[in-house]
Amino acid sequence: MQVEDEERDLLKYEKELYKKGITLIGGVDEVGRGPLVGPVVAACVILPVNYKLSGLDDSKKLSEKKREKFYDIIMKDAIAVGIGVVDAKKIDEINILEASRLAMKLAIENLNVKPEFVLSDAMKLDNIDIPYEAIIHGDSLSLSIAAGSVIAKVTRDRMMYELDEKYPEYGFAQHKGYPTKKHLENLQKYGILSNYRFTYKPVSDLINKMKVVVRK
Repeated sequence: MQVEDEERDLLKYEKELYKKGITLIGGVDEVGRGPLVGPVVAACVILPVNYKLSGLDDSKKLSEKKREKFYDIIMKDAIAVGIGVVDAKKIDEINILEASRLAMKLAIENLNVKPEFVLSDAMKLDNIDIPYEAIIHGDSLSLSIAAGSVIAKVTRDRMMYELDEKYPEYGFAQHKGYPTKKHLENLQKYGILSNYRFTYKPVSDLINKMKVVVRK
């Protein structure tokens, strides 16, 4: 019973829209604002009406194993899934907030079904032609946004695993690009790769103060 109540709460925003005859609802979220390297990734997911997936939550609250499990289920069950990726170079050009907004817009545009309404995790999306609502902590309050957060997180983590295979000395598989102590030590030791975010302070400090070489 507790799980059912939880799921009913997670569909609160969706059900308000269902009452208005709106059924194609995109839940969009992004991941990767904090890392020093790699892209910011967003995902927009349109779930079936009154969809239930016990245990689905904000991706940050789930183990990697659970995220992978939910990723497969969501990709199979969703009406549509769109992914938006904005690379480090673009992040440096327009700043991480605008890059996150752009990633969300791209994720919405990359859906093969256009949503009638979009629920976003706190982000204002004035650059889209679809009605939307920005929900603070939306990835914990809306099932659609939670689904988007899981797809975005797994997608980005897989990119970091690919980077780890190419540059195993940096430890990307462990820290996913976030500025851990070990990551900063490796950055100082091995140099800055071209897909780092040069405007992020730990990286810019190394470039400016220590003249660390940027690797190709």
